[in-house]
Amino acid sequence: MNFGGIYPEYPMKDSLFVVVPVPYDLTSTYQPGSRRGPTAIIEASTNMELYDEELLKETYLAGIHTVLPLAVEARGPKQMINVVHKKISRIASLNKIPVMLGGEHSISFGAVSALKEKYPRLTVLQLDAHADMREAYQGSPYSHASVARRISEICPLVQVGIRSMSKEEADFLPQSKVKSYSADFILENKKWCETVCRNLSGDVFISIDLDVFDPSIMPATGTPEPGGIYWKNALSLLKAVSRSCKIRGFDVVELAPIPGIVAPDFMAAKLIYRLMGYITE
Repeated sequence: MNFGGIYPEYPMKDSLFVVVPVPYDLTSTYQPGSRRGPTAIIEASTNMELYDEELLKETYLAGIHTVLPLAVEARGPKQMINVVHKKISRIASLNKIPVMLGGEHSISFGAVSALKEKYPRLTVLQLDAHADMREAYQGSPYSHASVARRISEICPLVQVGIRSMSKEEADFLPQSKVKSYSADFILENKKWCETVCRNLSGDVFISIDLDVFDPSIMPATGTPEPGGIYWKNALSLLKAVSRSCKIRGFDVVELAPIPGIVAPDFMAAKLIYRLMGYITE
């Protein structure tokens, strides 16, 4: 089992993309299950056409290698973040593009902190329903609800699709340097892509929490929020960013598979493959 069901699979040395499954959801607070997300995405990807009908090419020829799932560190999210950091650092040192499959959103800080070491001017684009800007949640500053706050402390951060936050986060955001765009802004403004991209340049890491999408097309998340963006909204932004910046890595997190409903799993797999395609354009 590897992303795309490629046979024979490309060895890491010949691959541009290295897929890293991280089956971890220790701090999930509503519906758990995102630990099953990486397996569901990879399984769905094996049923996906490797010819991209939009880009008119077989993206996998750039090389996709899937590593074994990371071992779960049960002591807490800080320790799991360290495991992710170590793995992503190694992949980045080989000049590969890491593609991390979650799992809960807390793991993104490990990937960002690793890539920040290699690309000091890294900027992060977060697609998400939730601000994730709490100082701490349930006693942990490394919770999924605090991941964007931690990222903003080491990198410029741009958020897209936000439509849920606490009073603490609402008070903090205007005082911060974070650029945060609501889902309503995206859906109601024709030039929203240009507005978002003006805040991005150079090296970029993209973190996609699947609950950024409206639950009508992405019900399989731990914390679904009504009023989200749609497939073509996301593709428009990802295409624009890939044309104006160097995407050094990305993740897709928070898929909580629903037994018997495979469309969300397939959508996540297709999103990953399409973004790989944009990067290699």
